Amino acid sequence: MLKNTLQGKFLPVSEEFYSVQGEGVNAGTAAYFVRLAGCDVHCPWCDSKETWNVNDAKNTDVEEIALRASQTPCCNVVITGGEPLLHNLDLLCESLEKQCLSIWLETSGSSPLTGNFDWIAVSPKKNKPPLDEVLEVANELKMVVSNENDLIEAEKYAKKVPAECALLLQAEWGNFETANALIFDFVKKHPVWKISIQTHKILKIR
Repeated sequence: MLKNTLQGKFLPVSEEFYSVQGEGVNAGTAAYFVRLAGCDVHCPWCDSKETWNVNDAKNTDVEEIALRASQTPCCNVVITGGEPLLHNLDLLCESLEKQCLSIWLETSGSSPLTGNFDWIAVSPKKNKPPLDEVLEVANELKMVVSNENDLIEAEKYAKKVPAECALLLQAEWGNFETANALIFDFVKKHPVWKISIQTHKILKIR
């Protein structure tokens, strides 16, 4: 875990913006996004590599973040990255809770969990697998698929999440057509899984 000023009072924020969740169970829902800097996973197909270097981000007071989020028409906040669990998220979540906001986490699950969340979406990565302690509290398991080996990994992780956890397969964008063909066939054979699509890329929204 990265060291943060006053143990999470200030966090390195790459960007904040109000938009619509583009993927996963909550796709199509308005949300305020808080993208934290810092990542130790470094996926080759990452579409937010600008967040990897924590030193490029501005240290921001978590109470200011919560105040800005509360001024939007919606009540949902997505904490994403980078890899947000590299940071202590306790104070950020406390500040958001005081504003009566619903808090969603997007994580690889590769670092210990801090903070209190209403929804935890875990997207396992090859470079640094998720911790069991994070998988055990996941509300959504979203596996990015580029080949058949990813489907094998998906079934392995599905055994570690709660029974009520949503199981989603999402094509790696750079290999969209081939991966989707694999996913379609797999879902028909294993209907407990569903398909997730990166609608924000199709709609060309943030």
